Amino acid sequence: QVQPVESGGGLVQAGGSLRLSCAASGGTFSNYVMGWFRQAPGKERRFVATISRSGGTTYYTNSVKGRFTISRDNAKNTVYLQMNNLKPEDAAVYYCAAARTLITTTESTAYDYWGQGTQVTVSS
Repeated sequence: QVQPVESGGGLVQAGGSLRLSCAASGGTFSNYVMGWFRQAPGKERRFVATISRSGGTTYYTNSVKGRFTISRDNAKNTVYLQMNNLKPEDAAVYYCAAARTLITTTESTAYDYWGQGTQVTVSS
């Protein structure tokens, strides 16, 4: 099984950028669809972005389209989330997750392995 570990969170001003990384160990990384989710205080965990096993297919929630980019490097067992033009409403704990599925999915229940999360804070 794969174990995701997120990094790269922090404090940024509105309009700024951050790049989150998620290193996955313990499994064959290219066998997993990868996803990013986020959870703001008092709210449910929500889908942000997902990427297929090969990296050829990506999908985003509407609120981040055009601002966030998910990518992966299977040689490095790492998935990234480049976040540009950050807004205060993007502030949340961001989670990386791995799914043993054949196609990308936005459903959190489809993901089998989760990281501990990394905090993103956006000041206005």
